[in-house]
Amino acid sequence: MKVQGVELSELDLNNIGRWPWAIKAVVIVVIFLLVVGAGWHFDWQQQQQRLESVAAQEQSLRSEFETKQRRAANLEAYEQLLAEMEESLEARLRELPSRVEVPALLVDISQAGLGAGLEFDLFRPGSSSRREFYAELPIRIEVRGDYHQIGRFISDVANLPRIVTLHDINVTTANGGSGLLSMSATARTYWYLDDEEAPR
Repeated sequence: MKVQGVELSELDLNNIGRWPWAIKAVVIVVIFLLVVGAGWHFDWQQQQQRLESVAAQEQSLRSEFETKQRRAANLEAYEQLLAEMEESLEARLRELPSRVEVPALLVDISQAGLGAGLEFDLFRPGSSSRREFYAELPIRIEVRGDYHQIGRFISDVANLPRIVTLHDINVTTANGGSGLLSMSATARTYWYLDDEEAPR
């Protein structure tokens, strides 16, 4: 095959300077393509993958930075909110009776029923159960009285200075046709466990 009047088989590899310009250009392009291909295969492809990985990591870090920056900007508000929550928790804990106040609280519940004009058929404290930071004492109550007396009793129990909740309330007509109602319920009172009492 001849290129610019030169037979390709006659080209001397030791004298490339005498080759025709067209052949030199083709050889240069081929060598360039081989160098680029080898560079891509052995190095640039890995660098491209690393670049994509680092770009994805940059986005993740930028998002994390923006989130932390917003938190830092609101740090004072968060600290104020935390202080308010701690103050509220302290106020709620003060509403829980201490263990020594529980007998007086039982008397208060009983007095609320008697003050409302109810007759007690049952007033039986159960056994206490411990939770994470407080203990709970159930009290089984059965009373008889009219609608308004029962309503007043429930209101008085709800307004006690210490936390008492009523559960499993059941109101039925009392036996004997007297027009009275019979209410059974479980009152629960709670007290805060100090460090020695708290379960571990």
